[in-house]
Amino acid sequence: GGRCGPSLAGKLRAAAAAATGGRYRLSVASGSSSQEKNKFRETVLLPRTDFPMRPSGRELLEKELQIQRECGFSELYSWQRNRKGKNFCLHDGPPYANGDPHVGHALNKVLKDIANRFQMMRGSRVHFVPGWDCHGLPIELKALAECGEEAKTLSPIEIRQKAKEFAQRTIERQRAAFIRWGVMADWDKCYYTYDKPYEAKQLKVFHKMFDKGYIYRDYKPVFWSPSTRTALAEAELEYNQQHISRSVYVKFPLIKPPSILSAATGDVSSVHALIWTTQPWTIPANQAVSYMPNAQYSLVKCLNTEELYLLGTECIDSVATILSTQFEIVQTVRGSDLENGVCSHPTIPGRESQLLPANHVTMAKGTGLVHTAPAHGMEDYGVASHHKLSVDALVDEDGFFTEAAGFELQNKYVLNEGNETVIHMLHGANMLLKEVEIKHSYPYDWRTKKPVIIRSSKQWFIDTASIKDRAQELLKKVQLIPQSAMGSMLATLDRRTYWCISRQRCWGVPIPVFYHKETGEPLINKYTKEHLIKLVEEHGTDCWWTLPLDQLLTKEILEKSGGSDVSNYVKGEDILDIWFDSGISWSYVLEDENNVADVYLEGKDQLGGWFQSSMLTSVAVTKQIPYRKLIIHGFTLNETGEKMSKSMGNVVDPDVIINGGLDPNQDPPYGADVLRWWAAESNVFTEVMIGQNILQAARDDVFKLRNTLRFMLGNLFNFDPETDAVPGEQMLMVDQYMLHLLQDYSTKVTEAYTEYDFGKVNRLVLAFINRELSNFYFSIIKDRLYCEDEKHPKRLSCQTVLDEALDVITRSVAPILPHLAEEVFQHQSNKNEPLSVFRTGWIKASSVWKKPGVVEAIEGACAIRDSFLSSIPGKNSTEYDVTIIIEPTLLLELMEQLQGEQKSSTSQLNELMMASHTTLLTSVPRDLPTDTNFIDGKFVINLEGGDIIEESSYKVIIQSATKERCPRCKKYTSESALTPCPRCLEAIAGKWSI
Repeated sequence: GGRCGPSLAGKLRAAAAAATGGRYRLSVASGSSSQEKNKFRETVLLPRTDFPMRPSGRELLEKELQIQRECGFSELYSWQRNRKGKNFCLHDGPPYANGDPHVGHALNKVLKDIANRFQMMRGSRVHFVPGWDCHGLPIELKALAECGEEAKTLSPIEIRQKAKEFAQRTIERQRAAFIRWGVMADWDKCYYTYDKPYEAKQLKVFHKMFDKGYIYRDYKPVFWSPSTRTALAEAELEYNQQHISRSVYVKFPLIKPPSILSAATGDVSSVHALIWTTQPWTIPANQAVSYMPNAQYSLVKCLNTEELYLLGTECIDSVATILSTQFEIVQTVRGSDLENGVCSHPTIPGRESQLLPANHVTMAKGTGLVHTAPAHGMEDYGVASHHKLSVDALVDEDGFFTEAAGFELQNKYVLNEGNETVIHMLHGANMLLKEVEIKHSYPYDWRTKKPVIIRSSKQWFIDTASIKDRAQELLKKVQLIPQSAMGSMLATLDRRTYWCISRQRCWGVPIPVFYHKETGEPLINKYTKEHLIKLVEEHGTDCWWTLPLDQLLTKEILEKSGGSDVSNYVKGEDILDIWFDSGISWSYVLEDENNVADVYLEGKDQLGGWFQSSMLTSVAVTKQIPYRKLIIHGFTLNETGEKMSKSMGNVVDPDVIINGGLDPNQDPPYGADVLRWWAAESNVFTEVMIGQNILQAARDDVFKLRNTLRFMLGNLFNFDPETDAVPGEQMLMVDQYMLHLLQDYSTKVTEAYTEYDFGKVNRLVLAFINRELSNFYFSIIKDRLYCEDEKHPKRLSCQTVLDEALDVITRSVAPILPHLAEEVFQHQSNKNEPLSVFRTGWIKASSVWKKPGVVEAIEGACAIRDSFLSSIPGKNSTEYDVTIIIEPTLLLELMEQLQGEQKSSTSQLNELMMASHTTLLTSVPRDLPTDTNFIDGKFVINLEGGDIIEESSYKVIIQSATKERCPRCKKYTSESALTPCPRCLEAIAGKWSI
């Protein structure tokens, strides 16, 4: 590279001065208008490198793409798979193929790539197969939206084709983005849930679970989305905290009071069980009123109406306040005493509602008595199953009341007109005590952002209750980062007694079952299984819609199954839940890894999603969990902590982050490495914010690192480690000390990567380059680097450290900043032939620094130096001579290792002091002026792990330098301002013409 002129020297000096508050300013060969002063400039060894200081704009982007091409980014994954080493498997949770790449994708893919690159550099053979989740309603809806009015006329197979084409286009956009971000993978060998082999594997897993009794068909309540006319799993819900419901307090007349209440009630017609519900539309489906057996209940008299109400004792005061009345307690009983009580339905004459015990009843809100409609509540269904109550739904797939609900309610949408009508009916029957609007958390369809309902329907389920005990036992052996997420995982398993896996759409894997037209009985067995899996392996699941029924269910299969005529059967129209699609990916992608990955790494929404579906399907089939470790990261938010959405206009596009926006001043191009640095900074599980200020800060951090690396590159332009490296025991002590700090840094940064704490890596890097390198070491060694003879052992000693530090820092940031690391690697004048830094391994361990006493000597000298520098704030330290007085102690012995003679301008101690001369004495000189100022200090030496501890005192005397300023090194060490000092004369003797 070309010589970097005085502008670099000036910038380096300014950077060092700014970083240290001006205390460590060192002038080196600065320019001057005087020819006399300029004649020594060319004798100074200034840094040389063509490594750019702050590449930006088009230059930055072109450089990153050039590095990806020339350093073999696209071949790296295959290269490392073909070498020997232990396996490390990170299984890629498939992103959904329904939209453009966003910062959530960037966060997730970059975190995975950092982990993979680190493991690869440590010598592991990384197994990472990217994939995509390709089926499901979101893709189907977007594909149909593109078709406009034509969508209404499309057949199922045409819809499937449109959906697949949409998914394929989306995948290509996402794949291109992931490659641009530097994510290492074989991008020609990904997995897709619509691939024929994947679909066939999915059906095999389905049948294994069916054969084991884990999959069954039943009529029970599920989350139902009227806006998309399909059942939903919990993972497909999002909860709207601002939802408004019309809650009501309703009277249920007690027509048969429990025997214990009979004596107190007198006139039975005046006693009412009191319930509260936020869903009035479910009251027509009421089958019972549930109570808590071990709680207390009271019969109270309403002082406003003289009516008698039955409610939980703990709820009396709160209900009285809401109803603007007062209650007088007539009798108090236990919940178990309410057994055999019967109420009449508040809106349907002649229908009875039993009083029944239930474990889900609480006193936390409401009345302590719960209106129970088995068709519209999960807990309600449990009560119905135990007591054999009806679970018939009065609501159709669109969310409208059916004819069975009665003339007044038929064809009314339950969440508006239906609610209104039921409330009107309660009021007309004099059963409505109070209506109160409440704001609360309510489930919405995550695709349409519209409210869902709970509705009974005939669906296919996984019996998770039979799997969860084993799953919980195994889960406790899995390492979670953060560990606090374990509670959420276990709680989700506890809540989940069944998992609805059937969906009423056509873009997905069909549930492989036939139904008898008359009985409705499903036909599914080993004969249908084997035949259908072969068809799917050959044709894909399209065959379910394209082949005639007699080819799907052949005469031979029907005969083996005990059937007679294929015309008596119809094929099922449900598809499998997409969480089942992606949840069985372990069985396809991890076949060669014994179906277990070392790591699953996803966002915290997967605690109730892919982590769960993967675990449940794997435990059911293989009796093991498909991951040894779970890493959980948070969601991406804007800089004010708000969720990003297109409607709010606060979306941060990763493409704009990398390439810049229409206005470069507002949205400058940051490149992929800044995006990756931002991703690495994110703390696991907490929300991750992004915006211009945050990105600018990330860019500044990368620039600081870049300029530190540039300084080292520039000062190694004439250094060949093969011939010039100095053995550790021959190095100056401060150089040995730096190797100690470097080794400590290497250990800590390796531990942080191992613990997946990439944010800590960033902090360790910044702290080391700012504090240990820029502020401390660089400011000390500049005089050595620039002014000693090119091959002087002192200069070679610190160059050896710079070469080591450059290598360590470059490797330590390579997993996070691969483009920068490769660029540095290409600029190292001493690099051998390997194409990529990633092909040369991790940081090499070194024991050179372990020499006893080195740390104590340097840190003792630094303590003395701090006393000196703090007394001359903002001044040039070379304008002073320093005298250090230490009585004969261990500290003196250490300082004498740094300076053998009494006074020196070239000793290691003087270099650390950054003064012109340093004098080391054991007592105060007698000839000092009476007004001499002494700086007193103490330093505690700790050796042998605490076996040797000694506190030593010292004094520092500061005096103005007595000699002239050397025109070459700018220290006050020369006999004449026109003549270089002895050290400089020796350095230039016979080498330069002056």
